[in-house]
Amino acid sequence: MRYALIAAALLAATSAFADDDDAPEFGLAGILSASNSEDLPPITLSAGQPLADAPLKLKSGTYYEIEIEADGSQELALEGAGFFRAIWIDEIVIEGLEIRPLGIDSVEFDEAGTMEIGFVAIKPGRYELRVPQSSGDLQRLDITIE
Repeated sequence: MRYALIAAALLAATSAFADDDDAPEFGLAGILSASNSEDLPPITLSAGQPLADAPLKLKSGTYYEIEIEADGSQELALEGAGFFRAIWIDEIVIEGLEIRPLGIDSVEFDEAGTMEIGFVAIKPGRYELRVPQSSGDLQRLDITIE
């Protein structure tokens, strides 16, 4: 009897959600569906240059892809353990090689190259990515997850 009541409650809850016009409409891939993804402007690693033109504002539950481009002018890294723990990383692609890590703290470019990171924003808050041991605002990217 108890299982029948639980099943009826779940059925009522899911049918009420299915009729909700505000409910997100994803494809068979769920939150990884193309309708739930967005490309972000690239991050540029270059000696003395800003990382990005503006701060990033992300929405929790949305899939994003971002390219990190290094021009090779200097060996540069990008750290942001707080941000990397607030997202779920689907994959990192470097020269056609796909990496599916459990998590990362930082990335580093010893020479020119491009890396693409696909991720789902999860935990709302304010975060930053920065060049390690730098103090200037140009070497920091502020990120907000709503």
